[in-house]
Amino acid sequence: MLALFFWRYEVKVAVITGASAGIGKRLAFEFAADGINVALVARREEMLEAVRVQILEQYKIQVMVIVADLTADQGPQSVFDSLRDHEVSHLVNNAGFGTNGLFWELDRQKELRQIGLNISALTELTHLFLPQMVKRNSGNILNIASTAAFQPGPNMSVYFATKAYVLSFSEGISSELSGTGVKVTAHCPGATHTEFADVAGVNDKLLFKAGAATVDSVAKHAYLSMSKGKVVAIHGLKNWLLAFSVRFTPRFLIRSLAKVITK
Repeated sequence: MLALFFWRYEVKVAVITGASAGIGKRLAFEFAADGINVALVARREEMLEAVRVQILEQYKIQVMVIVADLTADQGPQSVFDSLRDHEVSHLVNNAGFGTNGLFWELDRQKELRQIGLNISALTELTHLFLPQMVKRNSGNILNIASTAAFQPGPNMSVYFATKAYVLSFSEGISSELSGTGVKVTAHCPGATHTEFADVAGVNDKLLFKAGAATVDSVAKHAYLSMSKGKVVAIHGLKNWLLAFSVRFTPRFLIRSLAKVITK
């Protein structure tokens, strides 16, 4: 882990993981537009530095870059240690990736890294930063889940399962935090035009061919939902209807439909 830019005095800061591109990057600009200092976390140093420069060209805030591999044993802890002298007012757990294919044919270590990033790192970072927020009686945690959280996902079984965890975990701790002044939001976008599709190898799947949202619209909706203190927020009417319909659809049919759009 390497901190490239830092402050020498205590300031409030929003920590954003996966901030080098996609939804995380755009969320950094949403915070910056509101005058909130940001700490950008990801593995790719050059891309993080480029985001930092772009933000500083537009907004008069302070930007911290933390290069960290959140799947490493000490990854989340290194992020926390870098911010011990700062008041973390917001935590955005956005980092994550997906894979596509038959589970038994996919690389086992990559699947485990996916679980490590999508679940373990998110859980550990929340556990590290949450006590400070509870003690101050204020704070926001924004966990980027997915509409994948509402049903199983053949051909993307691990990814869908990790997002189900994010949704359930977020709702659970949100209830625990009632009356503390700390708010937790699980934001659930559908298919979105980011590099996620390239990494997961799903650009040519019906899931994306049927129409994907812009990253700007998703980031704005996520930020607004967090600001309003929503516990679960689904981006887009189509996605909301699909997620709601799962409650009344036989499970075998849900599995069959999910298999079609991811195959």
